[in-house]
Formats: sequence, C-alpha cells, structure tokens
Amino acid sequence: MIEDNLPQFIEAIDFSLIQAWAGNIFSGVMILVIGIFISRRAGQFLRHTLTRIGGFDKTLIPLAASTVRYAIMIVTIVAALGSFGIQTTSIIAVLGAAGIAIGLALQGTLSNVAAGVMLLFLRPFQAGDWIETSSHSGTVAEIGLFTTIITTFDNVFISVPNSAIWGATVTNHSRNTTRRMDIDIGIAYSSDLDLAEKIMLSLAGDDRVLASPEPQFLVVNYADSAIIVRLRLHAHYDDFFKLYWDLMRQLKPALDQAGIEIPFPQREIRSLGNDTS
Repeated sequence: MIEDNLPQFIEAIDFSLIQAWAGNIFSGVMILVIGIFISRRAGQFLRHTLTRIGGFDKTLIPLAASTVRYAIMIVTIVAALGSFGIQTTSIIAVLGAAGIAIGLALQGTLSNVAAGVMLLFLRPFQAGDWIETSSHSGTVAEIGLFTTIITTFDNVFISVPNSAIWGATVTNHSRNTTRRMDIDIGIAYSSDLDLAEKIMLSLAGDDRVLASPEPQFLVVNYADSAIIVRLRLHAHYDDFFKLYWDLMRQLKPALDQAGIEIPFPQREIRSLGNDTS
C-alpha cells in the first residue's frame, strides 16, 4: 500500500522549496561565520593601527576597537536571522523589551557603562596618568566601558569599576606639566638666615629647576626648637620626583658644610629651689 502511494508522495514534495530553505540555512550560517571572523579581525586591526598612530589618544583605543567589533557582530546577527527567513522587525521589538528587562536587572553593570562613557567624555584622566582615588593609587593602564585598569607602583594589577571612580574624588598628579616643590627643614635659632638662604638657593641651581617661577627662600615658622625654613621651586613633572630625592640628599651636607645646625627637639629645664645660703 505504501509502495503504491510513494510516487504520489514524492511528486507532492516541492523540492524547490527545500532547496531554497537549505540555501537560506547555508547562507545564514556562512554570514555568521564570516561576520564573527571579520568582527574579530576588524577590532584587532583597528587596535593595532591606532596604537601605531602617535597623535591618537591611547585612552580611546580599547573603546574604538570594542565598538567596531560589537557593531559588526550586531549587523551580522540581524543579517543571519533575515537569511533564515525570520522577520527581524519582530525580533528587534522582542530584543528591545528584553533589553529593558535586562537593564533593570543589571543596573549596577549599566551604571559602570554610563560612568565609563562619562570618564571618556569629560577626560579627568587618560592612559598613562598617575591618579589617586578614595582607595587606589597608580598609573592608568586602560579605561574600558565597565572597569578602569590601574597598575600600582609596586606593579600590582587593579581593576576598578568605573562607577566607583566616577563617584569618588580623583586626584590627577600628571595633568599639569609643571609641579611646585616645597622642601622644609628646621635650622637652629643661632643660624644666620641670610647664609641659610644663600645655601638653600644654591641647590636650586640644578638644570632641572625652572627659572620661572623663580625659586624662593621662605621662613615658614618659629617652632619650639628650630626655625622652619622652606626652599620653594618648580620643575617639570617628568623631573619632579628624581629632583626631589636628589635635593633632599644634598641639603644636609650643604648645611653642615656652612656650619648651620639642624637641631633636634629639646627642652630647657630650670630648677627653682629654695635659697639655703
């Protein structure tokens, strides 16, 4: 009985429809494979190209590469679904509704994204800057959409959520190209202030010290055991720390050579006993 109806069943099959359906499946799969490959390659190529451009801000390189990659992925998925014969309009509507639900569930994650966008837009710091937040200090390695990567001075990797940085006070030590340096020291009350001024200003003869603003010698305070004096000068940020340590190392030998005493805290005690004579 089945053998008698088999020819009629085969004749009833629309092979053109099956062929078209198989072609759509094949083309959809190929679109996905090629799209994923292109998105990865495009992101890597853009990151490599922007890194080689000297004038391009390094802070924006990871964001630009990720944006291009995910944009290509979204277009690829929509094109693949269309090739499968699925109405993309309804899918986009469903994805929109799902996006709202996911957004409500991931408020913390989305706040990091919003904070990352604001950090990239307002630019309180950029890659390579030394910053301090409420709980972290180090050099910014990368600003992403979700986290900011900081490398501490003892070479520790720290990933900080963007919302934690955006909601905190940020101190950027690298923003200004010049920095003021104050070096304080206590000298004895018997010291000649003019001589102390001459000795301390001689230290400012270092080539790394900026001529403008002009270095200054200041009397800061008359403390209990010493006169607190200050050498104030300015230097480029790149020279600041090495110059500071060098001047601190040279200060005591220079004062010792000039015979200027650096006193330590001391008290003078007098006994007021009864006169027994």
